[in-house]
Amino acid sequence: MSPRRDVHDTRDDMTLIVSQVGADGDLHRALEDLKIGRYHAARDLLIRTSWNWPLYTSRTQLLAAGDGAAGVIKTWLDEEPDSPHALVMWARALTRTAVVAYHAGARPELLSRAAGLAQQACATAIGRSPLSPVPWIDLLRLTQLPYDPAYFDPHASRRPVPWDLLNDPGMPHRGPWWLLHEINHRHLGSREGHHRMREYFLHRRSPGTAEDFSCWLVMGKVVSPELLLLPLYALMDVYRSRHGDGEGGALHFWQARRINGFAVRAYDEWFDKIQATEYAWVPLADLSHLAFTLVACGDEDRARAVFEAMGPYTTAEPWRTVNASLGRAADWRDEFKRTRASLLRRRR
Repeated sequence: MSPRRDVHDTRDDMTLIVSQVGADGDLHRALEDLKIGRYHAARDLLIRTSWNWPLYTSRTQLLAAGDGAAGVIKTWLDEEPDSPHALVMWARALTRTAVVAYHAGARPELLSRAAGLAQQACATAIGRSPLSPVPWIDLLRLTQLPYDPAYFDPHASRRPVPWDLLNDPGMPHRGPWWLLHEINHRHLGSREGHHRMREYFLHRRSPGTAEDFSCWLVMGKVVSPELLLLPLYALMDVYRSRHGDGEGGALHFWQARRINGFAVRAYDEWFDKIQATEYAWVPLADLSHLAFTLVACGDEDRARAVFEAMGPYTTAEPWRTVNASLGRAADWRDEFKRTRASLLRRRR
């Protein structure tokens, strides 16, 4: 493996910017507009992105998670009720509201109403944008809620029985496979779609079941190389469940040969194929999870290249979780900067 050339300033005192958006300047500006109650930048951005499902999916997800986004999106929808992008964003916003409410312990009657509103918004968005995978991704996300997952499939009554069993002997776990099928029918290998399936298994079953799904998915050839990152997320969830208290051999968890194998394959078959000019549109969470796993496995050369691609940006996870689990007194950001500086300094 030949080391990559530097693509960012690698000074030891490089600024640290914690963000899900990273270097996507257009998305950052749209989010800033949403904060001050304006939706036009978001609308124009989605119109320009609508031909690119990976980028459109990622941007709609992050826009819906912006501060105060739901209220601005509702204003947009009121002013442009036939806009397919406004309808998709409204489904995004209501889905997020329902899922956040569930994980915050909302009362059953409030959660039921939130889930119903989100399901209806997704159905409306599907009717207006039948080729878009995004409303189906939101329906799959809603299966995290404590209801029959088939409720969120508008075609459940026409599906083969049993609805939740995949016709594959290698995957015995029951789940909302038809929703994932609808997503893949529109965008084969959807990154978020497969992450939502992983999250279904995580929240409705167990971290181990989510790991089973992720490892099964990457066996052999995958249709989209970015799906090779799924086992790294699933393994982090297993780590949280086993070592969240910092006990039980937490430091040794990441040194297993198979974990290193997942990380190296993700680097070689996904990251190493990305052009430097495309780094701004790569999900920063993927780079962050890959960088951490490579560091934890002791693969410094590959980790260094990922840090260079990240530049001054990172997501809080998985660094915050691991730092807390090990009982470190220093802030996770200080530990991150120390690790990054140490690796980049050795490159010189």
